[in-house]
Amino acid sequence: MIALLDAQYPARAVRPGSTTEPDEMAPPHGCFLVGFLDERPVAVGGLRRLDDEVCEIKRMYVVPDARSAGVGRALLLALEDAGHELGYQRVRVDAGVHQTHSIGLFERTGYRRIPPYNANYIAVYFGEKSLT
Repeated sequence: MIALLDAQYPARAVRPGSTTEPDEMAPPHGCFLVGFLDERPVAVGGLRRLDDEVCEIKRMYVVPDARSAGVGRALLLALEDAGHELGYQRVRVDAGVHQTHSIGLFERTGYRRIPPYNANYIAVYFGEKSLT
């Protein structure tokens, strides 16, 4: 995931668009999921708290040979379910210009565009979805 993002956004190595620390995606306010296909890890994604009602999905990634098989959608739904279980009312996402598949997935699964909610200069898409 890091190699892909660094290739897509070369300036990211010097100036990250968004930073997320591992402890932000840990209980009790967050989680980090790993998706498996035939006992092989093929997807990852995390959830972190923005405030008492809103969480954010971060570091969602599916390995290339598992894409277009529903793995990304399943991971997204699992992260949304986790956000709901943690008591959040809404979930947010952001994505850069080269993450067209992610943006398409978000829009197909009910995210609506919102104004920027963070200072991620790489992001061109900001979305939100109700978890209730």
